[in-house]
Amino acid sequence: MDMEDFPNMPDAAKHAAFMKEALQMGEKALHSGETPVGCVLVYNDQIVAWGMNDTNRSLNGTRHAEFLAIAEMLQTYPRSALASTDLYVTVEPCVMCASALKQYRIRRVYFGCANERFGGTGGVLTLHSDPSIDPPYPVHGGLFQKEAIMLLRRFYIQENERAPNPRPKKNRELNTRFEDDENVLPA
Repeated sequence: MDMEDFPNMPDAAKHAAFMKEALQMGEKALHSGETPVGCVLVYNDQIVAWGMNDTNRSLNGTRHAEFLAIAEMLQTYPRSALASTDLYVTVEPCVMCASALKQYRIRRVYFGCANERFGGTGGVLTLHSDPSIDPPYPVHGGLFQKEAIMLLRRFYIQENERAPNPRPKKNRELNTRFEDDENVLPA
């Protein structure tokens, strides 16, 4: 769903602007040959850090967009500032990132599309809401969902020569159709 579908969400235009920045980071990741996940961290209504996946180039599976944005923010702000910071990310945080966000005590998370393979905030596990391990944080999904899904689809139809077992994809076509209730990542 797009921001227009959130008429009761306070500051919808602000949320849309921040999510569009995250989508631009996802686009940048796509053009760099990375899985197109992008994010921004917002503190005091200002973007203070940007992140995009860097796992393919670095050959390091921990170089997710969220980790890179947090590292950037911590160069300028104390760790305690994350408790007053919101994350806007194109794809639901994976289990690893959802756990880190909880440990850093992020204030809240907004994401584009669900991650039903590795999601840590509802797609697979609900790490964000477990009160027994650090305070829970609220999650709002579906912001610019179609745009986030299209970024992923554009990535998954191209060749990835860095994949451990690359599969030929030259005959694949980009699926631009959406079903009303579509909320899964492409296979």
